[in-house]
Amino acid sequence: MILFLIVTLIFLFLASAGIYYFENEAQPDVFSSVIHSAWWGIVTLTTVGYGDVFPITVGDKIFTFFMLLIGVGIVTIPAGLVASALSKAREIEDENMEKKK
Repeated sequence: MILFLIVTLIFLFLASAGIYYFENEAQPDVFSSVIHSAWWGIVTLTTVGYGDVFPITVGDKIFTFFMLLIGVGIVTIPAGLVASALSKAREIEDENMEKKK
């Protein structure tokens, strides 16, 4: 779990730094620093965006595409692992209930 958190934070930092690099000149009021760009990074890695902050340059649109793919991987892989573990726990619980009968 700690490793997952560390990997997520690394990707969040990379996304924030990347969007700052691409968009700072085009939108300096929105992407004024890497810290301010973290909002975009959080929204992009966890959803498909709210629409309040979005890329306008070609380089950033390409960068955003890859960040969305990574975000889907960060969210769906752990969700699949959790669902699988819960399913297995349910099977074990059902087997134990049948043994008691």
